[in-house]
Amino acid sequence: MEHIPFRYIVPAGLLASIGLAWWWEPAHWALWALFPLTALALWDFIQHEHTLRRNYPLLGRIRWLMEDLRPFAQAYIVEDDLDGRPFSHQARALVYARAKGDLDSHPMGTELDVYSDEYEWLSHSIVPKPDVPEHWRVVVGAGACSQPYSSALLNISAMSFGSLSARAIEALNAGAALGGFAHNTGEGAISRYHRSPGGDLIWELGSGYFGARRPDGNFDPDQFRDNARDAQVKMIEIKLSQGAKPGHGGVLPGAKVTKEIAEARGVPVGETVTSPAAHPAFATPIEMLEWLAELRELSGGKPVGLKLCVGQPHELFAIGKAMLETGLHPDFITVDGAEGGTGAAPLELSN
Repeated sequence: MEHIPFRYIVPAGLLASIGLAWWWEPAHWALWALFPLTALALWDFIQHEHTLRRNYPLLGRIRWLMEDLRPFAQAYIVEDDLDGRPFSHQARALVYARAKGDLDSHPMGTELDVYSDEYEWLSHSIVPKPDVPEHWRVVVGAGACSQPYSSALLNISAMSFGSLSARAIEALNAGAALGGFAHNTGEGAISRYHRSPGGDLIWELGSGYFGARRPDGNFDPDQFRDNARDAQVKMIEIKLSQGAKPGHGGVLPGAKVTKEIAEARGVPVGETVTSPAAHPAFATPIEMLEWLAELRELSGGKPVGLKLCVGQPHELFAIGKAMLETGLHPDFITVDGAEGGTGAAPLELSN
């Protein structure tokens, strides 16, 4: 057997099994399964396009089948209730139970290690504070802005129209209006679908300056003033970098620039648009802070903040030093991680 190539064994075995089933009358039913499998194995055996199929007729296909089934089998056989990303089996079961109106209580306490550093909890007290506010909020821009914003502690993070559909944007903004929290537009500018439900908006402005953009791609202060002074816009967030996409810029293919997206972003329909890796409006931390002060004035005194990923710590230190030297500062800072892990990034840029 050691001198016989493995690729001979499966076709020969199947042919022998067909002969046995043909000869032994009680096994005639097996011919229905053996004939197609044997034909498939013989085809793999004689073809010359794929080495795996030729060396391992039929078995090579089983390997591919197992690869296809691996994600599903892993979720039910390999992982425990708390594994799995982005949602564990336990989290999915909770969502399913609530969607069906079933009991969603999990007996016998939690299976999480709530004593680890990543968890916090409220301890019981026999003299609880009586004047706890009904709605927890924080004022952004107090003392520096003529129009500070009383922000909820939980808001809707950035996701542009185009990345999400029109109905999704409308639903999110309607939820923001009902819940009394803010909806970040993402760097794709303010669309009609952000405006129609009337929820509070945080306008995110990336290096493409969508919604405040000249034809050459540079920042347009007049367009910015017109959009930023809309009563629905409560704050402006300047995006420097995010997750696994710091310093790489972006490309919006022309095929995706529909009439509605072009209308929102202020770009020509069907034309490929690029967002530079760095903001053209400034080149140093001091220039950036001076530009933020200009945006605050153009917006009519609304809070202006920064969104960044802490990839190079010395760059963050440079911004802090510039704040001390100039006395200028953003009204808020959004830190989008340091590990580079947003799902929007290509896999090779994720760590």
